[in-house]
Amino acid sequence: MTAGFLRPSLSILGLALLAAGCSQQGGGNAAAPAANKAPAIDQAAQRDLDTYRQLVRIHNDEMATTFGEQIVHDYPGSAAAKEVQQTLPEIAKRYHENAEKNRLAGLWLYQVAPMAGGTQSTAVIYNSEPAAGDKVRMVLRRHTEWGQSAFLFGSGKGFVCKGTCTLPATFDGKPVGIKAFAPPSGEPALMIKDDSAFIAMLKKAKKITLKVTRKDDDRSEELVYEVGGFDPAKWLPLEKKRK
Repeated sequence: MTAGFLRPSLSILGLALLAAGCSQQGGGNAAAPAANKAPAIDQAAQRDLDTYRQLVRIHNDEMATTFGEQIVHDYPGSAAAKEVQQTLPEIAKRYHENAEKNRLAGLWLYQVAPMAGGTQSTAVIYNSEPAAGDKVRMVLRRHTEWGQSAFLFGSGKGFVCKGTCTLPATFDGKPVGIKAFAPPSGEPALMIKDDSAFIAMLKKAKKITLKVTRKDDDRSEELVYEVGGFDPAKWLPLEKKRK
């Protein structure tokens, strides 16, 4: 009885051990791909890090910022990420500051061209807000016959302004009243009465707001001009014609 009982028990035990061995072998194969991923990740991080170092050396702040942020995101806690984080904040700050500076400078258009029997030099910027609707140009002009002027130029019937009107304005948040008048020739414009004082304030400002009312629909709106990128050197001076 004892021998007969032991034989099937040993057979069952052998099958169990065989199954356990197969299970362990299978588990080892499943873990192998996960273990092999680490070297691949390290190699990819190193490649990106080498690219980042090269971009830093050639002072390509835009691409260095992109690659640096990608390394920190894709390989958190890695040696590559730790190295990048030592230089990335300063590079990213410089890149974003220069990008904003270039954006503001790009809002201005400078031109010298013939105009009404003379020559004019203009610096022009459009309102950035409101974003929708007809844009209103702010124009700084020097003309060989008419001299210097500053004005707003819109569309349609122009602006509401009887005689000399005062436009509510702000220069970097500081309230100022700007005196203006509509040109007698009927163009959709508002001429700034004291252009020299206006231009002097503009040169020091980053943002100007001007509240105007349009004749077309008697609608008032606040025009916002991001003037911080104005470059006086690009607004060329002209000699006034001698009479």
